[in-house]
Amino acid sequence: MSSNAVEKKVTKADLRQIFWRSIPYNASFNYERQLNIGWAFTLVPILKKFYGDDKEKMVSALNRHLEYNNITPFISTFLFGLIVAMEEKNANSDDFDTKSISSTKAGLMGSLSAIGDSIFFGTIRVIAASIGCSLALQGNPLGPILYLLIFNIPNLIARWVLVYKGYNMGVDFLTNVEKSGAMDRLFLGTSILGLMVIGGMVGLNISVPLKLTFFDTNFVDVINGIVPSLLNLLFFGIIYWMVKKNYSVVWIMLGIIAFGIVGSLIGIF
Repeated sequence: MSSNAVEKKVTKADLRQIFWRSIPYNASFNYERQLNIGWAFTLVPILKKFYGDDKEKMVSALNRHLEYNNITPFISTFLFGLIVAMEEKNANSDDFDTKSISSTKAGLMGSLSAIGDSIFFGTIRVIAASIGCSLALQGNPLGPILYLLIFNIPNLIARWVLVYKGYNMGVDFLTNVEKSGAMDRLFLGTSILGLMVIGGMVGLNISVPLKLTFFDTNFVDVINGIVPSLLNLLFFGIIYWMVKKNYSVVWIMLGIIAFGIVGSLIGIF
């Protein structure tokens, strides 16, 4: 940037605009590049502010943001904010490598989506659906209302907060994350939380109606009296062992289905 050029700076109003335009981010899904149109749509005002007076740079920026894009929409504003900070630096520098912008998007889409899916799809949506469906089944009109509120209030709060967090972290984000290992810890924590919630709400119950009697005593009842739900634990242990042995998940599922059908037909389930 020349010494007499005016520095182009992002304002809070610009970030608020990113927040509002991010809401329909995933409304233009396509099979070729997935959510790229929504991504570019969200950034258009910022790109016009930075490159509106230079057609060549504007076209280049639009092409850059019409590449393949797919990130969980609920936390997409974090990446939006981060990319806005990088575009700001590019607009004010003559030697900024624009390839790093595309690389940053490609590198973070997957890990951020995993975190967002664990929190919103794996945890919040399950809780919201369980409460909403429970009330709806009782004929209570609050069911769908509470579902929408429980799911969307955290959604909007996350979008609002993260757009500022992403921008403030700026181009130093990748270096800081790599040094601290924060992304790996956050991903692990949210994955554990999501699995705990789902596991707590989906109970596994295996019953064996077949009577195996020895000396007028039901063998299955004796086992359950010593170790309650032992069959559930054994079933889980077998599946866990198969997963650790790298058996195909598809074949494991087909095996469970076949085992259930055969067991039901011969009367042990």
